[in-house]
Amino acid sequence: MKIEQIIDQDIRKSMIGKFEERLEALRTIKTSIQIEKSKDGKELSDEQVIKLIQKLVSQRTESANQYAQGGRTDLVNHEISLINIFKTYLPEQLSDNEIISIVKEIITEVGASSIKDMGKVMSKANQTFSGKADNKLVGSIVKNLLIN
Repeated sequence: MKIEQIIDQDIRKSMIGKFEERLEALRTIKTSIQIEKSKDGKELSDEQVIKLIQKLVSQRTESANQYAQGGRTDLVNHEISLINIFKTYLPEQLSDNEIISIVKEIITEVGASSIKDMGKVMSKANQTFSGKADNKLVGSIVKNLLIN
């Protein structure tokens, strides 16, 4: 079953169970999917939906950080709660050690030797880690490994 169909089912369950916060998170995902569909009228693949959800997680994380700086713990807690719901629809994320190990393999595979080769490494890494790791984290790991 496609992720979008699972989200639709979970929206119905959340409405019936009156799970307001979960319903808010699911409707946010559904709205993002609908907006993306309206751009070209095509159905989205699971990979595209995962990227949308990752983008939502990133946006909400940034919001939570800003709320924390402003001392709004109530809003921070709400954003974190939504982030946790979003993450249930993402594939399990790789650990830092797993990412480092795979990036080292990619560096060897593409023959990268300096920071100038970061583009080649990131191109391969984006394909390898699609949905399984945060791109910013992967980028910083690649950069650190290529500098050292």
